[in-house]
Amino acid sequence: MSTIPPDTDEGDEARLLAEIDQLLDSPVHHANPLRAPLARLLALHRQQNERLLRLIHLSDGYHELGRLRSSTLSQRFEHHLRRLEKLARISDRYQDQLRSLNAALLQSSLKDPLTELGNRRYLMERLHDEDAASTTAPAAYCLAILDVDHFKRINDGWGHDMGDATLKHIADALRGAIRHSDFVGRWGGEEFLLIFPATELADAFQITERVRQAIGAISIAHRLGPVTVSASIGLTRQIAGERFAAALDRADSALLRAKRDGRDRTVIG
Repeated sequence: MSTIPPDTDEGDEARLLAEIDQLLDSPVHHANPLRAPLARLLALHRQQNERLLRLIHLSDGYHELGRLRSSTLSQRFEHHLRRLEKLARISDRYQDQLRSLNAALLQSSLKDPLTELGNRRYLMERLHDEDAASTTAPAAYCLAILDVDHFKRINDGWGHDMGDATLKHIADALRGAIRHSDFVGRWGGEEFLLIFPATELADAFQITERVRQAIGAISIAHRLGPVTVSASIGLTRQIAGERFAAALDRADSALLRAKRDGRDRTVIG
């Protein structure tokens, strides 16, 4: 039986198969005992060749499918990666906006909307801070409660708009008269609270007098005549070891004495 050399190309193989077909078809070889085995061998060769071709096509198909799937997975990965990056950027912006909003809300929650000074919550936080710091501070803190004299007359005589304008002018006077280290806020209504960290009573008294004089200099033009205002102040100094509530009580009592004594003055309690 003939064999195909390893280096035989497809053309040689085709010619050899054609030659075998001619031999098998020739009447001269019909009686040859090798004809039948050769015919079966040729048929088996062609079957194996067809199977091999199918396997090659199948292998090529799987390879191409794998390549396409790999490409598709890669593209999908890149697509999802870009989406995740976009979501991350959106998330970062969202987090920044949330932080900004939270800071704005916190700031708003600590500010009086009319005067733009700190509100009662802000002042309470500062008082707690001063209580905590007073254990190590070189000097105790002082605080003062300020009340606008005859404020109801302003609201009744000139209207609530003028009352609001007066409170704004007082807030400006307070900001201009205190030190950078001091705290001031609207305690409620026409009352304001001043906190002087690590301050001697004599120094705090000078500041409150400066505040009182600045408020006394306010004059707001109105068609019914200029609106002027004064303030009464109760001042005290924290006693070592006490909480701010006790100091507030003393300052409030001093404020009542300032009112009884004729207003427009600072009384130490």
